[in-house]
Amino acid sequence: MPVTLETFAASLFNWELPVLDQFLGFGQIIIADLVLSGDNALIIGMAAAGLAPDLRKKAILYGMVIAAVLRVVFAIVATKLLGIPGIYFIGGILLFWVCWRLFSEIRERVDEQAEHALEAAADDNEGYTGPPKRSLSSALISITIADVSMSLDNVLAVAAIADGDTRQLVFGLGLAIVLMAFAATMIMKLLAKYPWISWAGLAVLLYVSADMLYRGVFDERTGILALIT
Repeated sequence: MPVTLETFAASLFNWELPVLDQFLGFGQIIIADLVLSGDNALIIGMAAAGLAPDLRKKAILYGMVIAAVLRVVFAIVATKLLGIPGIYFIGGILLFWVCWRLFSEIRERVDEQAEHALEAAADDNEGYTGPPKRSLSSALISITIADVSMSLDNVLAVAAIADGDTRQLVFGLGLAIVLMAFAATMIMKLLAKYPWISWAGLAVLLYVSADMLYRGVFDERTGILALIT
């Protein structure tokens, strides 16, 4: 059996591999979902700050719900697609691109920008304070359009970690979604104050990317070598 993160931890802590595999999978999904949520939170905060104060909290809450629903739907679809021969190779390459994007976001302190945007949206004295010039529905449409494009990296990461386990996928995403829906500002504060959390998330994604690319080449069922031999 090849040495993986799961087999190493199982031997280290003397845990049963299936239980440990589920535990690590849930943890990786939650970490990946949270560290990749900065750009979504930034867009939601900026869109909400442009509304009248009495609509901002609704925009933030509904915006998080929209982002959550999109992630779950896309992730389930992506998980089903992982059975297609050659898709792991393509997914591994794309996931390395996601890692590069996350690296750039960490360097650009996107989490700190998201924190300030959410705080501004929650403060009645900041952002737009005049009479309503934009409806809540128009703001949510803008948020949805942005979420469709920006949720794809998150979806690819969690689908790769879940590796076909829909229960693990839904549970991990569900917990992260609850955290983002009710504690988005606090999470952004935490990520901004302790950047090592984002760096740890990047390390997890790099590991998943490398594993996915390896399987995309050498897996007997879905690897590209199996397709050409």
